[in-house]
Amino acid sequence: MRAVVQRVTSATVKVDGETRGTIGAGLMVLIGVGREDTGEDAAFMADRIVGMRIFADSDSKMNLALGPAEGAMLIVSQFTLMADTSHGRRPSFTAAAAPDDARRLYRAFIDAVRRTGIHTEEGEFGATMEVELVNDGPVTIMIDSKSR
Repeated sequence: MRAVVQRVTSATVKVDGETRGTIGAGLMVLIGVGREDTGEDAAFMADRIVGMRIFADSDSKMNLALGPAEGAMLIVSQFTLMADTSHGRRPSFTAAAAPDDARRLYRAFIDAVRRTGIHTEEGEFGATMEVELVNDGPVTIMIDSKSR
C-alpha cells in the first residue's frame, strides 16, 4: 500500500457536489492498494499513520500523534498512487490491485484506523471525487508498506 499523508487544518471530499466526508484539524490520507498487498499491509499502514508524531506539542515540536493531538482522519482511495512512470509519458497502473481486492483492503485500513478510536471520515471508493484541503505546515509524508 502507498499513502500520501498531509497534516491539515481542514479537509473535505465531495462526490457529485455532495460532501461525503469532512474534518477539521488532522490528517488527509490518500491511499493506494497494490496487487501484492495483504491485510498485513493495511494493518501496518493504519498503525504507522495513526502513530506518526507530526503534530506540535506544547513546545511547538513535532512530537504528538493524531490521538493526543485530538485530530481526525479523512481517507480517500487513490489507485493512481500505484502508477509506474518508468517508461514513456503515460503512467501504467498494472501494479494497482483489482477493484474487489482494493476495496477490501481499503475497508480493512479504514476499520483498523477506526478501532484506534480516531474520528474517521472517508471518500467513496471508485468514485470521481473532489478533495479540498488546507495543508498545515505544509507537512506531507509518503509511506509505502513495502518499505518496512
